[in-house]
Amino acid sequence: MSATICQRINVTGVVQGVGYRPFVWRLANELELAGWVRNTPAGVEIEACGSPPRVNELIERLGREAPPLARVDGVLARAVAQREPNAPADTFVILESGSGKAASTTIGHDTTVCRECLADMFDPTSRRWRYAFTNCTHCGPRYTISRGVPYDRSRTSLAPFPLCRDCRGEYARPEDRRFHAEATCCTKCGPQLALRDEAGEPIAGDPIAGTLKILRQGGIVAIKGLGGFHLVCDADNAEAVAMLRERKAREEKPFAVMLANVAAAAGLTHIGIGEPALLEAPERPIVLLKKRHFTDERLPGVAPGLAWLGVMLPYAPVHYLLFHEAAGRPKGMAWLTQSSAQSLRLVMTSANPGGEPLVIGNDEAIERLSEIADAFLLHDRDIVVRCDDSVVRSAPGGLQFIRRARGYTPRAIKLPYPGPSTLAVGGWFKNTVCVTRGSEAFVSQHIGDLDNAATCGFLEETVAHLLDVLQVRPERVAHDLHPDFQSTRFAIDFARHRDIPAIAVQHHHAHLMSVLAEHGIRQSTLGLALDGVGLGTDGGAWGGELLRAGRDECIRIGSLSPLPLPGGDRAAREPWRMAAAVLHRLGRAGEIESRFAAQAAAPMLGQMLDRGLNCPQSSSLGRWFDAAAGLLGVKQTMAFEGQAAMLLEGLSERYGEMLPLDHGWSIKGGELDLLPLLAALADEPNAGRGAAVFHATLAAALAEWVRSFAEEKAAIVGAGGCFLNQVLLRGLRSRLATHGHTLIEAQRLPPNDGGLSLGQAWVAMNTEIEE
Repeated sequence: MSATICQRINVTGVVQGVGYRPFVWRLANELELAGWVRNTPAGVEIEACGSPPRVNELIERLGREAPPLARVDGVLARAVAQREPNAPADTFVILESGSGKAASTTIGHDTTVCRECLADMFDPTSRRWRYAFTNCTHCGPRYTISRGVPYDRSRTSLAPFPLCRDCRGEYARPEDRRFHAEATCCTKCGPQLALRDEAGEPIAGDPIAGTLKILRQGGIVAIKGLGGFHLVCDADNAEAVAMLRERKAREEKPFAVMLANVAAAAGLTHIGIGEPALLEAPERPIVLLKKRHFTDERLPGVAPGLAWLGVMLPYAPVHYLLFHEAAGRPKGMAWLTQSSAQSLRLVMTSANPGGEPLVIGNDEAIERLSEIADAFLLHDRDIVVRCDDSVVRSAPGGLQFIRRARGYTPRAIKLPYPGPSTLAVGGWFKNTVCVTRGSEAFVSQHIGDLDNAATCGFLEETVAHLLDVLQVRPERVAHDLHPDFQSTRFAIDFARHRDIPAIAVQHHHAHLMSVLAEHGIRQSTLGLALDGVGLGTDGGAWGGELLRAGRDECIRIGSLSPLPLPGGDRAAREPWRMAAAVLHRLGRAGEIESRFAAQAAAPMLGQMLDRGLNCPQSSSLGRWFDAAAGLLGVKQTMAFEGQAAMLLEGLSERYGEMLPLDHGWSIKGGELDLLPLLAALADEPNAGRGAAVFHATLAAALAEWVRSFAEEKAAIVGAGGCFLNQVLLRGLRSRLATHGHTLIEAQRLPPNDGGLSLGQAWVAMNTEIEE
């Protein structure tokens, strides 16, 4: 008789809510092992007994063959001399979740409905035919329905829906893909859709058919999804799009569209290498795709003036059901890839009126959206965590985040080494928070701009939820250097109540450290931090910085030549003011009034600049972009942050590549001055050509500036919102590579302020605290 051993095995990582226990059960039974598996706050715990070769094979395969949505970070095994009481002697079972003190696992991210579940939804003989909450262990919501760990049904928003006999059978059947699927349900036992009018009264009939009818009649419907509500209208209906803009007070900011499949996207955009995979990824982000020349004609008012269109494919069952209804309720799956059956194109924009947090509750939706929506497609499964759509674009590293949220949160970012548990609270714009645990950093979903009480409340709500699900008690808290940010105030108050240190981190230092942290780079590195604004250590408004940044240092090597901001913060919203500042520096102040005759303040701006009244200086690259847009007549006043730069980028992309302007810049000491370039743009009659020259010259100037301080073939870090500009980034990346330099960029977080919290956390973790 062969020897028998017993091993207690702990598996950590994303191993709950992803079908990991059923996977272990099948593997153990294949190897004829006895024992059990269960969830714990630390991850998954296993007791496996059998012959040594088979137990060892189990341990080896636990990471190698894990389910597709799982991420195994560690497998630790130890021999046990005595088995737990009542442990099965010759079978392997799944036990109820266990308890524990310290969490080292996390909840999985939301993913799109899988093909097997779609097959159930579109099979008329299936009991899940056209059911809007179909899911299994391989797909569906996780983070947005979870209240804590371990991940069990009782800790999700499915707790109020007891399983029916058929679902209970699937849940208990090892060979079924819904074996221990905590969110499983069906038409008999699960949540239900309901269509209501603008007053919240029920609309009779099939909710999906009724919703499609309203959309085709030009109405706006608020649709409850996974992480919140969308406001939806027919993208082909110019009047409906204009009405949505008017009601939401979103005058010019681009909308995203939902299309049925990649073929439908190819009819409106150029699909490049890697972009189909991004569109069809399980995370289902919005993907920015280059428009075709006729796209704005076919989708009037959806994304005016921009070179890119945000496109996403259906990801929740309710989305698929709308396209299925539009296709005539066909049987089977063939219609999903038939472009001829897919004429429906939907504007899908976040239901966040006034820039406030995303609406998630039914009553909240009817109260807050009644002036916008004509109807509400609701359901009775609670959304526990607000989570907006992620926005990405294709990049050499695979993708670049513009906004990181649904589908990617709460995935951990591995840090080079562990440190004190830290909470970092981000900045003012595009706020996120970060919590570290050991050698992992968990960056929250996009929270938004902290310019209203509701979003400030969402910041606090997000901090509380992350700390709870990760079971972390921070030992220190990090915040921006700016004392007036709401995030700073919150951090200082949080630290005072818990008697822990609050650590201020300079804005651009945090930008660069975010990239260094995600790439695991420990040494100080030369970096470009290029954005709109951040408070500098000298009290000035920085934003075009050449820094040597490390975990415990940040040295300012150089900066862009500063420009005055006539009118202070107002100049950051009105590019004509920045153009006027450039004209003043060029000695052409006399042109300000005539060039900007439509602006009431134009006659007095020259005098303000002469006297330096309310004209603080800023080294921000964002303001140089604004000045260029103002001089070229692209945009005089902005409807949303960064609009002028985005329009300038789009003009350059359409015009094509240009050579940089000879003598278009100067470098004196550490200061880069772009005034010669702007002088040329002031006399450029063609805005497209001017935009292309601006981008080409800027890339060349930045590359030379960096090279004058970089060691031979040294890697250069780049971060800040300006690194979202693809035209600039392509040119800079290419010019640096020509001289042997690699540009290290953000890949797992946005380069803008959405990644700031990780950099703050990494600096704070490495800060020595005096006792």
